[in-house]
Amino acid sequence: MANHERNKKILLELVKQPHNSRCADCGAADPDWASYKLGVFVCLTCSGIHRSLSSRVKSIKLDYWEDELVEFMKANGNTSAQALYEKAVPPYYYQPQENDCIVLREQWIRAKYERMEFTGETKYPPLSYTTGFYEGMLWKKGKENTQFLKRKFVLSEREFTLTYYNKENESKGPKAVISIKDLNATFQPEKIGHPNGLQITYQDDSHTRNLYVYHESPEEIVTWYNAIRAARYAYLKTAYPTGSDEELIPKITRNYLKEGYMEKTGPLDAEELGVIFIGTESKGYSVKEYVPKHARGNKWKCGVMVGTPERQFVFMCEQEREQKEWLDALKQVLYRPMAPQDYTVEASMKYKR
Repeated sequence: MANHERNKKILLELVKQPHNSRCADCGAADPDWASYKLGVFVCLTCSGIHRSLSSRVKSIKLDYWEDELVEFMKANGNTSAQALYEKAVPPYYYQPQENDCIVLREQWIRAKYERMEFTGETKYPPLSYTTGFYEGMLWKKGKENTQFLKRKFVLSEREFTLTYYNKENESKGPKAVISIKDLNATFQPEKIGHPNGLQITYQDDSHTRNLYVYHESPEEIVTWYNAIRAARYAYLKTAYPTGSDEELIPKITRNYLKEGYMEKTGPLDAEELGVIFIGTESKGYSVKEYVPKHARGNKWKCGVMVGTPERQFVFMCEQEREQKEWLDALKQVLYRPMAPQDYTVEASMKYKR
């Protein structure tokens, strides 16, 4: 008969080992669940996803563990499983973290253990996000209203473009052809009002544009996301041939540090730039709390001043809390060293002005 306390102690010692001390799937610290089918230690949220895959999970602290299951966990563990199930993850494939939305985490787990996408075996037909070309229908939010309509999207890695059509009939040509160069994609389920909501952001004549899309299939929308990331990765490798993966991968797509509304106010000129590049303090950039003495027309009183080598920008927040959040987020960018690619972006934006 299994010794419950002894087995619990063994499991608690196993999960303290460095390779087991974080969730095998999202990296959350101190996982207290385990899949005794796969031999991995996982967090509570990921354990729920495993359970939906019939992956057989138990709580390390609360459940009863038989001797043979404990021996299985001892013989395996996170490193062993990752060597098998994550052997050939493409560098551009997004590996979600603990704070990412559920659709990303679920599809990462399904891709690894259910569809076995990263074992290194040749897949035929090839996985959709690896082909350099992807097309299909997405529900897109209308510009003038909140209604979502089905639209055809076409992603071309060769052309470095994302194209979409207003009607299923392509004879009238595309509604928009978006360059991969300035494109970003991030999941925004709450903003879009759908668990599979994806926000696509791009630059158009120095203005930031957004497309809000979703697909009913979680697998399909994550495939779109990783296909976009694959195209972005290919572009970055072309644009910055000497850049290492360590430098380029964080630039493929980025989650927003902070998003929201601020008033742009005087006494600065009324020119609308749409995008402000933020470099480091040593390069003449600054961020500070500020309330202008002679601001024109602003209703909000909590100011943020962004300084660049060329000029200063003043933005107003409605509340002190929002002001502090913006200051904290902007300072994170300000204190981050500039990579060689950042200088290229800075020069390009100055040229556009």
